[in-house]
Amino acid sequence: MPQHSPIRSKEAFFTSLTQLFEDKKVSKLLLSKNRGSDKDLQRIVVRPVLLREQAMLSFVLSFNSRDITKNYTVSDGLAVVHAYLENDFRAAHVYTNEEEIQLELSKKGKASIRIHQVKTPRAAPINEEHNKQKHRFVELSRPYLQALGVTDNEHRVIPSMSRKWKQINKFIEVFSQALSQSPLAVDKAMQVVDFGSGKGYLTFAIHDYLHHHLATDSQVTGVELRAQLAELCQQAAQNLEHKGLNFVCGDVKTHAPQHTDVMIALHACDVATDYAIHYGIRANASIIMCSPCCHKQIRPQMHSPDLLQPMLQFGVHLGQQAEMVTDSLRALLLEAHGYQTKVFEFISLEHTNKNKMILATKRKQVVDNTQVLKQVDAIKQFYGIKEHCLQTLLGQ
Repeated sequence: MPQHSPIRSKEAFFTSLTQLFEDKKVSKLLLSKNRGSDKDLQRIVVRPVLLREQAMLSFVLSFNSRDITKNYTVSDGLAVVHAYLENDFRAAHVYTNEEEIQLELSKKGKASIRIHQVKTPRAAPINEEHNKQKHRFVELSRPYLQALGVTDNEHRVIPSMSRKWKQINKFIEVFSQALSQSPLAVDKAMQVVDFGSGKGYLTFAIHDYLHHHLATDSQVTGVELRAQLAELCQQAAQNLEHKGLNFVCGDVKTHAPQHTDVMIALHACDVATDYAIHYGIRANASIIMCSPCCHKQIRPQMHSPDLLQPMLQFGVHLGQQAEMVTDSLRALLLEAHGYQTKVFEFISLEHTNKNKMILATKRKQVVDNTQVLKQVDAIKQFYGIKEHCLQTLLGQ
């Protein structure tokens, strides 16, 4: 704030704050000392961000047990800040490259303002990227991580859960990239189904990402065959007051297809992956994420050419070939049904041996699938494969 224009009132503070935001000089605004009606609201952090090349203000509202993110245009966001200072919060701390400004309001609304010059001016420009460039896609402070036993009371990763922590981060990274390439609008509510949700680590993670980072009212459902686990996760979701997160007992065969934007099935065993992909296609999902487990259906059917017999006499190579052929056919069949598909290593082998992911995003335009289906038939003929579960489910 300009040194030549002293600030002695709340109104003058807000006028200067508005100018600082418009000049893109604010890196962070902290509102604290809430005296409003909602006693659970502890503080609000406001940062400038870019969403689809539009300048916005991102608000992170920190409650006792959860955080909520809301995004506003700059003008609307400043109006919200003004309302909070009028009615709820009695302290504001503004951070710029050169100064820190603190506002304290008495019970009668009298303003006390202090300005501190930064001894070493921050040379780096204000970062306006919505998802800042950093290694972690999930914040360690997220409440669900502690509730699920991934972090301790100090928000540190419990050593035995370090692999799971890396998997959660990688999963959200992959989902974020898939979302940016899909026809889904990132700011709209989505319907997500996670089959074989287990202890709910990734189900909670995607719900948190959609609600906390993207500020959507998405519905996320974890489907788990083991009733005890489904009930355990459902109770945890209720304790954390995670609106839009539910867990049900069932599997991909019993959970009837309905409108689904994102279908997830990680570590689905054998043909369960095929049923999951079939569900996603029937539900017209925009994103399908599968991490296959084992490949028992194709391996007994395969008759490898004589030329390959010296290599395939080793059991491990035979298994790897069956895995490659099975997942290649799945990816091609997804391509044939209007998806752009990738097959890649999801998690390093040092963390899990179930490390492959099939990621499919719905194409925006329909393409001719004749050539792809010919490729599927040629591969089956080459290996002597008579039946492939997914192809049978698709009626082809």
